[in-house]
Amino acid sequence: MKINQVETGVKGAFEALENEEKAGTVTYTWAGQDKIIIDHTEVAEAFGGQGVGKALVMAAVDFARAKNIKIMPLCPYAKSVFQKDKTLEDVLF
Repeated sequence: MKINQVETGVKGAFEALENEEKAGTVTYTWAGQDKIIIDHTEVAEAFGGQGVGKALVMAAVDFARAKNIKIMPLCPYAKSVFQKDKTLEDVLF
């Protein structure tokens, strides 16, 4: 699985591709210069239960750590990932 990041102005997304097929997406919005808000996670039905959603949230976490920014997970799925894994608290806003 390949994960690409796409940004257009204040909006962005991490997109998971498996053999050129879109497996899922996490979308976010910039809140200033040092925070992003994860607002939606979506996984294609064919890829459900394969860890695609978590991989996308983790891509956002890796991005936040690399850029020294914080994440506010408003999306219920992303929020649940953060609640289950205390090692991610360093990037929480």
